[in-house]
Amino acid sequence: MNRNAKGIFLLGVLVALVISAVFAGSAGAAPNWKFEAKELTGSETVLGGAYESSMTIPGLTTKCENFLYKLTISNSAGTGKASLTEMPLYNCSTNSSACTVSSIGAEALPWAGSLKTVSTKNYIVIEGVKVAINYSGAECVLGGILVTVKGTAGGLLDNATETATFDAASFTATATQLKALGQPIEWKGVFPTEAFEWHREQALSVS
Repeated sequence: MNRNAKGIFLLGVLVALVISAVFAGSAGAAPNWKFEAKELTGSETVLGGAYESSMTIPGLTTKCENFLYKLTISNSAGTGKASLTEMPLYNCSTNSSACTVSSIGAEALPWAGSLKTVSTKNYIVIEGVKVAINYSGAECVLGGILVTVKGTAGGLLDNATETATFDAASFTATATQLKALGQPIEWKGVFPTEAFEWHREQALSVS
């Protein structure tokens, strides 16, 4: 190989390496929280309540009329972070006439969260989820048993509607899972987001 050919070959290798590095950096980039398309600095408190939310333990679905949450969000080291500090649950019932919800509550708060991108879609992943449920009823199979839901939960973020949707598809995409009584459970919920402090009434997005 002559000198010119070697030079062209080395230049081609260098260009390929640069392009690969750019694509690798882009693919590995994590999304950030933004308000009015500007990256969030500091932190913000986000409040919301699910349009609908349910947890299905095999054979029994539990729904709560008031499935609220309080989230503190920030950006750190190029990645959106979150801390779920409150999640009160009220007026909960089951799809079985034999079972009633005698108590339900989130435990071990705060739960840590972070943003991630999977196949161009943005998600929030909540870790350390723990919800304790007590059911009652003379004929309820789970009556008198403390059911603890534990694990991680991934929700799909939608900038257009400013919501996070948790369902089977979002759990699969984020490789997250919740379990109770040694079995996987299904959690469905659509959670709207709204800033409560410095960015109230500003559009919240993730990118």
